[in-house]
Amino acid sequence: MMLQKFNEADRTEIVSALRPCLDIPRWVNQIADARPFASVDELLAFAGRAALPFTDQEVDSALAHHPRIGERAAGDSSEARLSRAEQEALGGTTPAVAAALVEGNRSYEEKFGRVFLIRAAGRSKEEILEALQSRISHSAAEENPIVQQQLREIAVHRLEGMMSE
Repeated sequence: MMLQKFNEADRTEIVSALRPCLDIPRWVNQIADARPFASVDELLAFAGRAALPFTDQEVDSALAHHPRIGERAAGDSSEARLSRAEQEALGGTTPAVAAALVEGNRSYEEKFGRVFLIRAAGRSKEEILEALQSRISHSAAEENPIVQQQLREIAVHRLEGMMSE
């Protein structure tokens, strides 16, 4: 979607287009209401700070749809297609790395009560596994801001991709 079309589109259309980027209504609404943007860079910068900070409920709601890292998102929704594309680097994972991801996901979920979240796009499977293993040692107070930042990075990455379509 070109920036001009984004700026001029009906609000309902923009809200629908933004939700697969990050399904946090307050974030979506702030971006939709801040239009028009002078440039894609301005839009992306605004998206990176919209709805600061996310509430715990917003994070929990957004993570409810996220597949585990290393697992293929099910369904044909825009969000599932985006997730599959973002996790492409994990497609050729060795059995040892795949097993470590499964164990890491289980440990993370057991400790934090939610899926492990990381912007997978542009990262190798080894980087993702290293991040997962290191973040398991965090306290909730250390981990919560990281999860919020990862949600933002994923959202901005998806929005940037949408602007280049």
